[in-house]
Amino acid sequence: MSGRPPSVEFTSEWCGREVEIAELFCRTFSVSEGAEEGEVVGRLARDLLATTPEGDLRVFLARQDAALGGCIIFTRLTFREDARRVFLLAPVAVAPEVQGRGLGQRLIAHALGALRVEAADVAVTYGDPGFYGRVGFVPVTVDQVPPPQPLGQPEGWLAQALAGGPLAPLAGPARCAPALDDPAYW
Repeated sequence: MSGRPPSVEFTSEWCGREVEIAELFCRTFSVSEGAEEGEVVGRLARDLLATTPEGDLRVFLARQDAALGGCIIFTRLTFREDARRVFLLAPVAVAPEVQGRGLGQRLIAHALGALRVEAADVAVTYGDPGFYGRVGFVPVTVDQVPPPQPLGQPEGWLAQALAGGPLAPLAGPARCAPALDDPAYW
């Protein structure tokens, strides 16, 4: 085999691949966080795919040489007093055997571009500021972006305005997808 880098394809065609996606999340988090956490995140992915209304769900996959290398899930985050279109990025999985090669960041950048094309206003996530900062997320306060549940680690609450420029605070209480509306995830 030549020394060529593996080809990567980004797609949002996920229907019919729910089991494969849930297994990717389970395997990825089992390796990094332990089997129990892997089961929790695998179940979350399954629940998000099964119960989130189609208009509130965006799924992006990275296929590397025909194998599923990564998956990210965005769901709508709504604010009672704010009409902006906001999507919450959670969870994210990159197959353990391809981690550390920039695949996750490229997949997130691709997905954020797709959200911009469909005129989404804001992307929010809850995670490592060092990792997500590389794709444009910045720390925000709960006053700027009210979370749907109290945050256990507020330093991981991150957002970005998808049209560029500063992020104006979002108004009103937030509501997330039912599968994520559990204090254990926050």
